[in-house]
This record gives sequence, C-alpha cells and structure tokens, in this order.
Amino acid sequence: MTTAGRVMIADRVLERIATRALTEVDEIGGVARRVLGVRLGENGAETAPRVEAHVDGKLATLRMSVSVVYPAPVRQVARRARDHISQRLGELTGLEIRQVDINVATLIPAERRQERVS
Repeated sequence: MTTAGRVMIADRVLERIATRALTEVDEIGGVARRVLGVRLGENGAETAPRVEAHVDGKLATLRMSVSVVYPAPVRQVARRARDHISQRLGELTGLEIRQVDINVATLIPAERRQERVS
C-alpha cells in the first residue's frame, strides 16, 4: 500500500516565482534595495520587484513593492498585476493565492524605461 506524499513550497520559492511572474506584466518594474534609508541602484524595469510571501498549507499571501511606468494608470496596472500573479502562481504551484498586496513605491517616466531582457 502506498500513501500519497505532500509537496510543500517554501516562502522563498514562492517569492522567486512571483518575482519572475511580475516581469510578465507590462508597465511594472522593480524598486532599488535600501540600506539604512539609502537607495542602492535604480528603480525601473531592469530592477527586480521586491516580493514577500507566506505559505500556510495550500493558502498563500503576498506583499510586493513595485514601480509603475508613468503615465500608466496605476490602479489598472496594479489590478492587472494582482490578477496575473494570482492566476500564474495558482497554475504553477497549485496554491490558492488568498491575498496580494501591492505597494507602488515609485513612478518611472516612460522615457527612462529600459526594455526588459528575458
């Protein structure tokens, strides 16, 4: 007799998958890391978004900090990102994404935006 096992996904793994999935959303970029309030690097499409995840059984919650290309409508971009992350992570991990909080940390002028390299 065999018993079915369980697959557990670590928070850090979900964070990395979510960070990659955010690169699939147009007009979303990352935010520079900060140390003691001092920005290290640049905000923008070439920088990774910051994602924190918590997995509890089959439920997951995410908190992310991103930049948005200006003049894109911030609410619509955030909604698209939230929908995409929920769908994509559900497909890839089988987890139910219960909550996705998005903090838009900065706006990036469209002329400063650099194309993403995949």
